[in-house]
Amino acid sequence: MIAQALHDLRNGQLRRAKSMGFEDEDLDALKHPAMASVLANALVSWCSVTVNRDVVQRLLHQWDNVQKEIHVIDRLLTLGASTELISRFYGLTHQEVAVRRGVLGLPKRKGRHPVLTEEQDCDLWNRWSETVKERGVALTDETAMLGIAADLAESMGLPISVIWSAIGRWIDEGLV
Repeated sequence: MIAQALHDLRNGQLRRAKSMGFEDEDLDALKHPAMASVLANALVSWCSVTVNRDVVQRLLHQWDNVQKEIHVIDRLLTLGASTELISRFYGLTHQEVAVRRGVLGLPKRKGRHPVLTEEQDCDLWNRWSETVKERGVALTDETAMLGIAADLAESMGLPISVIWSAIGRWIDEGLV
C-alpha cells in the first residue's frame, strides 16, 4: 500500500493516492523515509485491501483482446498482408511489421505481389460476392471485409494484399 502511494506521488497522481484513503498530511509524512518505515513496520493493521472485480474483469478482457489482435495480425502477415494494410487496421509502423515478419520466420518481400489472371479474378469475384451475401456484410464494414479477404486468401492460396486490392477496386467501381 505504501509502495503504491509513493509510486503515485512520484508520478504526480495525487488523486489516486487520496482515493486509497490518505489525506494530505499522511502523504506529506510518506515523503520522509523514516515515516514510511513506521507505517511499513507497524504491528497494527492500519489498512485493508478490497478487490474491485469489475476492474479486474475488464483488465483480463483487455488482455484477451490483445491476444486475439496478435493472433489476427500474425494470421494476416502469414497470408501475405502488406505493411500498409497492417498499418491501416492496427497502427503498426513499418519497423514493427518487419520485426513481426522476422519473428514469424516470413521471408522478406521484394516488389509487388503478382496481378491476378482473368480466371483468378473471376473466381475471386464469385467467391467474394457469394460470401458477402451469405454473411450479410455491409460493403462499408472494412473489418468484416478484411476477415472475408483473409478467409479467401487461405482457401484460394492467394496473397491477402492482392485480394484486398481487388475487393477495394470492385467496391470503388460500384460493381457490387
